[in-house]
Order: sequence, then structure tokens, then C-alpha cells
Amino acid sequence: MSETLLRGRYVAVGTGAAATVSLAENAAVLIRGGTIAEVGPWAELRARHPKAALLGSDDHVVLPGFVNAHHHVGLTPIQLGVPDDPLELWFITRMAARDVDPYLDTLYSAFEMLRSGVTTVQHIYGWARGDLGEVGSRIDRILQAYRDVGMRVSFALGLRDQNFFTYEPEAELLARLPPDLAARTRALIDDLRLPLAAQLDFYDDLDRRYRRDGRVAIQMAPGNLHWCSDAALGAIQAHAEKSGALLHVHLVETAYQREYARRRTGTSALHHLKRFGMAGPHLTLGHGTWLDEADIRLAAETGVHICHNCSSNLRLRSGIAPWQAFAAHGLNVALGIDEAGINDDRDMLQEMRLALHLHRTPGMDPAVPRPADVLAMATANGARTTPFGASIGEIAPGKAADLVAIRWSSLAEPYLDPLLPPLVAILHRANAAAVDLVLVDGRVVVRNGEIETLDRRAALAELAASLAGPLAPHEEERRRFAAELLPHVKRYYDGYIDPAAHAPFYRVNSRA
Repeated sequence: MSETLLRGRYVAVGTGAAATVSLAENAAVLIRGGTIAEVGPWAELRARHPKAALLGSDDHVVLPGFVNAHHHVGLTPIQLGVPDDPLELWFITRMAARDVDPYLDTLYSAFEMLRSGVTTVQHIYGWARGDLGEVGSRIDRILQAYRDVGMRVSFALGLRDQNFFTYEPEAELLARLPPDLAARTRALIDDLRLPLAAQLDFYDDLDRRYRRDGRVAIQMAPGNLHWCSDAALGAIQAHAEKSGALLHVHLVETAYQREYARRRTGTSALHHLKRFGMAGPHLTLGHGTWLDEADIRLAAETGVHICHNCSSNLRLRSGIAPWQAFAAHGLNVALGIDEAGINDDRDMLQEMRLALHLHRTPGMDPAVPRPADVLAMATANGARTTPFGASIGEIAPGKAADLVAIRWSSLAEPYLDPLLPPLVAILHRANAAAVDLVLVDGRVVVRNGEIETLDRRAALAELAASLAGPLAPHEEERRRFAAELLPHVKRYYDGYIDPAAHAPFYRVNSRA
């Protein structure tokens, strides 16, 4: 079996928990058959493995491959002509986006993620339109893109059965619309709606077909509380218990969603999920921006994970998640870039830096994120929200050789004080341009900052050519439809929440 030594000026070692992460100096990682076989001093490993192929140098920092724990699409909404809006309105304006080939679209974001050190992505597929054959074909194209580029993917199948456009029953929405617009809205709802039993059967088939692929895992993503009836929540939880599936649920991303939960259930969204047995270590909450202290205690008691999506929360005016309260209760907090980062790209190092700085509250309280906390969020913590949790996220013997090597000189030149802790320098100064090598299962997928597995420029040229023509008639109609529906949706949310009533439950960066 072939062996490779990946050398580093520094190599991140530890259990993956923030408190134990350290950087070993002048160290190396021995890779055998796609797995980390040993981690130790460079000179010692080289002496014992003189024939091993060499990667890295004394100018590299070797880190675990990053995990983007919440992702959706390739071309960003901005690129497709959809500006940022408050989330509830953005659901509507997003319909104006063009249709994009799912294979090329997935490759576009995969290229960006890989070049910033992301080796595993939680791809949440939530907008299933058409019949199951069409849905299956699109999903196969998405997964083929990840397989071709060599990336690891946890694919979360979106599930929903109600409230497709607003947080109200469809009948109430349709009754408020002019007759022609109501008819067009009803037709689109019919196109979007799939029987939940059929969706669960589809999940089983998808899981069965990809079970043998070591870099593809399938899980379920009940869309959100407002998108799932109580009957759906019960059925999804029962199916998860039977199949062993993990669940990733968008929850209380905005104050409007928090208010919806109160009106529907008389309690919080998470406490309602608990009624169905859904609150447990198999559940990850995407966003969790408006969790209150009782919710956070419940999450800690039941082992629920959080995926923090800093950029998305800021861009869509959703709020700032209470990271300090999460940390105080010991929650496992992952990191996701969501649709796109603050720079409208998928630079995971930039997202890490945003998380590091966003929660530096005024004053001298030491309870702010440390570089090691954020590195853990982007590696081991994110890994735990996927079915790959036991095998990725750390540099340790027996783990998959999912690794990223950053050039130290790219962040240390022209000068860096030698007393500055290296991890501080990495979190404050490194970006995607510093990423030199990326390995997945021991295979080099990025070398010298460029994709090694596919012709990136050719794929992007093909993507550009596919969108060079005018909008198709159905795309034009969708844009008209979104523009006509938007004012009716906005009117529904006018006065929906009382900011004063929510303020006591939303103390930015409060500590529980």
C-alpha cells in the first residue's frame, strides 16, 4: 500500500475539541491508503518511511479539512439577479432566479469550497419541484458533481408538506390574492407538493443507492417548523428512528419564525419538536438565531447540535445567534456558509474570521470566541453534524486523510512577530489564496491552489455558455409571478411581530 508524508511547519493535533487543539512544530502526517496512519515529528517519520511520497514543506500549516455544515447552491442568488432581502420576502424574490444546470452549478461552488480548504459539505436540497423522477435526476447530477471533483458530501433531502410561500395555510393565502394570481399560485403549489410518504420512500431509495459510496452520505432535512405539519414531524421522526438517519432542520432563523412557533404551538419551536422525540443528538438546528435560554438549555440536555451561519444571518437581516449562550451550555456548534459568505463566495477561512469577530462583545468579559473555538467549529464540530462524524474533522491515526495545507509565508510575509501564536495568525490572516494543498481520502484534489481533479476553467466556461442566452418563457413568467406575489406576501407580514415583545428573549450574545 502506498504511503505519503505530508510535512508541515505546524500540524494541528488534538481531539478536535477546542480546548485540546494545538499545533505541533516541524511535524508530519503519514497517510496510508486514504487514512491517517501516524502523526509525529517530521525527521522521525521520514527516517522510518524513506520511500514515502512527499507533500508539503516547512512552509506549510497542516489542518483538518474544513466542514461547511450548511450549504445549498452553486451560483449565488446575487449572481442570479436576486438581491439580499429579509428572509421571508427573499423566499419570494428568489423565484426570479434562472434555472441552472445542477451538475455545473454544483461544481461552481465545489471549486470555491475546495480552494478554501473545505473537504466535506452538508448539501441541503430543499426545493423539490416536479415529479420524483425529475427530482431524482437533479439529485444524481448534484452528487455526480461532488463525486467527480473528489469532495465528500452529506446530502440532506429536504422534506415539507405545507405553507409553501408564507407562514399561513395555502387556502388563506389564496383567498387574499386576485383570482388570476391565486390560480397561478395554486398551480405552482401543486407542482411543488409531493406526498410525504412518497418523499420518505424517495429518501430510502436514495440512501440505498449511495450507501456503498464512501464519500456520499444521505440524511434528511425537514425544512422548518412552518413547512412541516405535526403529522409530518411525527412521520419524519419515526422514519429517522427506523432508518438511523440524521436530521438537519432550519429553525428560528428569524423573529418571524419564532412568533410563528408561538402562535401555532403555544411554546417554542424546539420544545415543540421535543414533543415528537426529535430533540436529540441526531438533530442539527440550522441557524437557531432566535433560540431563547430555555431552548438552549433543552438543546444542551438532549445533545442537539447547532449550525451557526454568520454571513447568511447578517445578509438576510435575521439577527446574530447567541454564541456565548451556546458556548456556556457546552453545545456543539458547527459553522456553515449557507447560500454564500459575506463576500458572496464560499471562502471558509473568511467565514471563520467573521465568526471569530462577530461575537466580540463590548467590554472585558473573556467569554468571546478564541481561534481554537472557531477552528473546532469548522472541523470536528461540523463533522459531528454529518454521518461522517467518527472519521473526519481531526488529524489523528485512523481518521480519513481529509487535510488542508496553507502556505505559512502567505500570511507571515513581510513580517510576523515570532511570539504571536500561530493559530491566532492563521485565523486572522489566512484566506482562500493561502490554501496550497487539499486532500480528501488521501487524494490530492487541490495542488498549488488549483483544482487537480477536473478542468475548472472549462467547467466554468460551460456554465457561462449555458446561461448566455435569453431567459426561457417559463423563467420570464416566474419573474413576473414573483414580482406580482411579493406585495401580497409583504402585506401579510406587516405587523406580524411586536419587536418589544420579542426583545426580552433576544439578547444579542447573551450568556445563559
